[in-house]
Amino acid sequence: MATALALALSAAAAPQPPPTEEAPPGLDEREDGVESEAQCEASSAESLDRLLPPVGTGRSPRKRTTSQCKSEPPLLRTSKRTIYTAGRPPWYNEHGTQSKEAFVIGLGGGSASGKTTVARMIIEALDVPWVVLLSMDSFYKVLTKQQQEQAAKNDFNFDHPDAFDFDLIVCTLKKLKQGKSVKIPIYDFTTHSRKKDWKTLYGANVIIFEGIMAFADKQLLELLDMKIFVDTDSDIRLVRRLRRDISERGRDIEGVIKQYNKFVKPAFDQYIQPTMRLADIVVPRGSGNTVAIDLIVQHVHSQLEERELSVRAALASAHQCHPLPRTLSVLKSTPQVRGMHTIIRDKETSRDEFIFYSKRLMRLLIEHALSFLPFQGCTVQTPQGQDYEGRTYAGKQITGVSILRAGETMEPALRAVCKDVRIGTILIQTNQLTGEPELHYLRLPKDISQDHVILMDCTVSTGAAAMMAVRVLLDHDVPEDKIFLLSLLMAEMGVHSVAYAFPRVKIITTAVDKKVNDLFRIIPGIGNFGDRYFGTDAPPDWSDEEELVGT
Repeated sequence: MATALALALSAAAAPQPPPTEEAPPGLDEREDGVESEAQCEASSAESLDRLLPPVGTGRSPRKRTTSQCKSEPPLLRTSKRTIYTAGRPPWYNEHGTQSKEAFVIGLGGGSASGKTTVARMIIEALDVPWVVLLSMDSFYKVLTKQQQEQAAKNDFNFDHPDAFDFDLIVCTLKKLKQGKSVKIPIYDFTTHSRKKDWKTLYGANVIIFEGIMAFADKQLLELLDMKIFVDTDSDIRLVRRLRRDISERGRDIEGVIKQYNKFVKPAFDQYIQPTMRLADIVVPRGSGNTVAIDLIVQHVHSQLEERELSVRAALASAHQCHPLPRTLSVLKSTPQVRGMHTIIRDKETSRDEFIFYSKRLMRLLIEHALSFLPFQGCTVQTPQGQDYEGRTYAGKQITGVSILRAGETMEPALRAVCKDVRIGTILIQTNQLTGEPELHYLRLPKDISQDHVILMDCTVSTGAAAMMAVRVLLDHDVPEDKIFLLSLLMAEMGVHSVAYAFPRVKIITTAVDKKVNDLFRIIPGIGNFGDRYFGTDAPPDWSDEEELVGT
């Protein structure tokens, strides 16, 4: 199959100049040194003219590699990073479980063949958010002292399969494919060692895994949904490698050539080139073959369309007419609590009063929620020298996570009763065209997996946003029974949706209303909490539980 596709692509694609559109900054901002291959290709273009195939004249450069792309990608570009302004749609079903795994593309080929550039072109052409670019170069094994000395003399073979930690690669790729958060080692090519810091990757709809040995391990091959081999002339690869290793990795020309002849070229002939037969698609000439990249992108688009889900519609028709779950705790409706609800539900209430009484309810809700945390007995001595048999928090730490925008209004109440509490944020917005929640941004404290997490949102109607937020926490290895969902007001539909999908999550609120209308507004409800609290105007088709965003 690979050979036939390679011949077809080679015949169909007359040599063309590479796309002139610059890849967005941030996509290749990688601390592990992998970006050097792409930068090397761009900087050495003129010097390689004599080695490259002749380019046809009279044809205008292509600015896009697929007709399916929009005129402008959904990106916010700054000097340091690229932020996707399009959100990640649900990657799970109404049961809260991942329905389909992320789509994994494996990119193989020789050293400096253009794998990173091809990966960047695919990302640009796909024009979808939440694409993860993972390099095999991050997974070199930790060297012994003797191996370090060999590496310093260019006598260590980094192009042998034994140089890579395939167990860690397979484990990492499995977790990413399952939607989990993973930690990636950062490799320093100057010192031939891993740095102390690790980087975190999360939220992949598409994973592009590239490396010289991408097809060299059986378990790894089983994780790849599409296998692409980038086939580039050996002379071009050598020139690129010389420029990269000398200018960016501080090596001398003699050492680079010695390493190439002793290790790189023999390894390509013995281990890398034979894996070309395993590829689904072979891309001759690398990034210059835009026809091949077009075909790849079209196939990935079709795979992504098959993975589209409709969660909110399923929630609206499921789990209703059941008794409220045991995991739900509603703050006792005392005259004081009911009086405050009367004030904040009244459409004539001023903004100042709405904020004041909302804050009072939030404080009561937080205090009530803390009573469900685990406590253990302890003995302290009073100033009078007497023992007191008391209780103390039995967990490691408490972390608050607010679902923006309305959820952040609950943070001051949490800080007021929990000293030194850590705070994370998740931004979830509703897509106006699909009606589905989309994850746009998250920032969680490090090592959150051992904490009790207070997840805060002011209103929950269908439960779609709350479910997405809980799923994010689970993907970061927070145990389900350590998650507490807090909301000032919930609809029965939202309670059932969350409890059915995540039966061990504790749901805590000050009130539960029975109905949700066709626009997913809680009835009788409280209005759009964020707009009433912040003094902004709600659009006519607002939803109770998330902000709205157009696409």
